[in-house]
Amino acid sequence: MTTAPASPASAAPTLPPFAHSPAPYTGPSKADVMALRKAHLFPGLVTYYKDPIMIVEGKMQYLFDETGRRYLDAFGGIVTVSVGHCHPRVIAAVNAQNALLQHTTVIYLHPTIAQYAARLASTFPAESNLSVVYFVNSGSDANDLAMLLARAHTGNYDMIALRNAYHGGTAAPVGLTAHSTWKFNVPHGFGVHHALLPDRYHGPHGYSDPAAGEKYAADVADVIRYTTSGRIAGFIAEPMQGVGGVVELPPGYLRSVYATVRAAGGLCISDEVQTGFGRTGEAFWGFQTVGGPGVYPDIVTMAKGIGNGCPLAAVVTTPQIAQSLASRIHFNTFGGNPVSCAQGLATLDVMLEDNIQNQARELGSILFAGLRQLQARHSLIGDIRGRGLMCGIELVTDRATKAPATAHTAAIFEHCKDLGLLIGKGGYYGNVLRIKPPMCLTREDIAFMLAVLDASLAHAARL
Repeated sequence: MTTAPASPASAAPTLPPFAHSPAPYTGPSKADVMALRKAHLFPGLVTYYKDPIMIVEGKMQYLFDETGRRYLDAFGGIVTVSVGHCHPRVIAAVNAQNALLQHTTVIYLHPTIAQYAARLASTFPAESNLSVVYFVNSGSDANDLAMLLARAHTGNYDMIALRNAYHGGTAAPVGLTAHSTWKFNVPHGFGVHHALLPDRYHGPHGYSDPAAGEKYAADVADVIRYTTSGRIAGFIAEPMQGVGGVVELPPGYLRSVYATVRAAGGLCISDEVQTGFGRTGEAFWGFQTVGGPGVYPDIVTMAKGIGNGCPLAAVVTTPQIAQSLASRIHFNTFGGNPVSCAQGLATLDVMLEDNIQNQARELGSILFAGLRQLQARHSLIGDIRGRGLMCGIELVTDRATKAPATAHTAAIFEHCKDLGLLIGKGGYYGNVLRIKPPMCLTREDIAFMLAVLDASLAHAARL
């Protein structure tokens, strides 16, 4: 089994060999791009790192900057990529479709959208009856549509989401989002109420409490009882919060909450934008991983890794619920367009035929074992969360008080980049390192990642 290095004082880690040479870059300089961006893009579009990197090429699990330097992309799975940057089978399908037709398929027939919908539906348990697909362009689109669908089907208005959640950046999904970083001083409630986050690291019911799920679920019943009319349209949650810091819903939580929500007339929505497509290793969908047997949502939303880099998202539900949108005209002009569907179908084919889920499970076990070894040596690591290739490392200045090590996290984030590893960070206090690589990485990549984290944790501890 791959393990973390014995000493942070060893030589700087080196990337595994990779048989690909990036094309020579001949475009505008990094300084020119930064100037153009500053002049013509919204200032709210922030970049990572004090000295931003300019990425001009990607190949499988690696990214290249304009100088040809290679980085291990351990965050691309959260941003867009699931099976690898410019995966040859995916690119071949996209190029073939681009040469034939770029258009809408909302008002005309086209084979790929129908074939893709059938293939996607086949990944859900048959007994769930989740078999009807509506393609859109982004996760915000998908969650916006899920809200509309829940309200149209139930005739109710109130929605419940979890504190610390992120569900999108457009107006209605920002209402679902309970993370002040994303809120503007404009109306953003849209009938949404927020329940207690079932956080077993910080909350009143910890990892050692086998009934934690049911205890946290009781708060959803209280929200319905005290802040709504008693009838709601729906409940939405990520099986593991992504932006919120990889907080995993405890066993028993979804089973209890779904029963409570349905008793109040609502539908249950699983936001699988970050947890779907085998990412957690144990199951193809996150709700299967944390919900347990027989626990099925009524609506599932997905985006990002679904298309391995293209603007593609989807809402999946049952035929009965989908019928609720048939009473009016509703369409998304570019949702399900031929090019995006070709890319999505090819991506899904790679996932299923190459058993990417099993790869996430096997590599995830190696990654988490190595992280546990790092935790034994670095007191900054307070908690390690997640499954498969979706991982969160919460950093604290004191394990007893669990005070967030926000400054240390920022230093580690920068130092990892300097050593050739790109990761993310999140959590309300910005103290959770987030790892979600393309699922094509290797054991050697895991070893490199652990070595870089080891060195970076030691570096931050000296600050």
